[in-house]
Amino acid sequence: MGEGRLTITEVDERLRQVYAARTIGELRPVTHDLPGHELAFPEPQLPATAPYAAPDVRPGARVRPGPASGSAVAIMSGAERKGAWTVPERFHAVAVLGGVELDLTEASFAAAEVTIDVFALMGGIQITVPDDVSVECHAFGFMGGVDNKANPAPPPGSPVVRIAGFAMMGGVDITPPKRRRLGRG
Repeated sequence: MGEGRLTITEVDERLRQVYAARTIGELRPVTHDLPGHELAFPEPQLPATAPYAAPDVRPGARVRPGPASGSAVAIMSGAERKGAWTVPERFHAVAVLGGVELDLTEASFAAAEVTIDVFALMGGIQITVPDDVSVECHAFGFMGGVDNKANPAPPPGSPVVRIAGFAMMGGVDITPPKRRRLGRG
């Protein structure tokens, strides 16, 4: 609607279809003519797993060969990727009335530049990015939001994570890892 693709009447009609939907198939017609609709229904692929290795924080050390693509889909549920895992060159994160959590703190990257395609429809996607990773965010929100709080000045030679897609009545949050607070004594 904000880009002039839909009228207020069309948005109202589509929202009624979303609330009345009982299956994923009933949601496809709601977004089929909108940009990025293919992100809502990607082909399912199992992510490759790698044995645990302590993270190497040297510039460029995070880049290791790995899978070409992968996905995390949460439809009225949750999905997460954390710990030691390999971020593929292209990763799809989809949250429809659910949540996806991607933690890149201990992750390695299949290439020096990877892309995470995001789609949040009345759901949320949380991406935790460590300080030694560069983020380029090209996602936008429609009646939703995209918030990028990642480190604005990563070290030279850092892996690049491009985040593209959109949030409709949902959100995408890109944040640094939580810092542990030191107690007294």
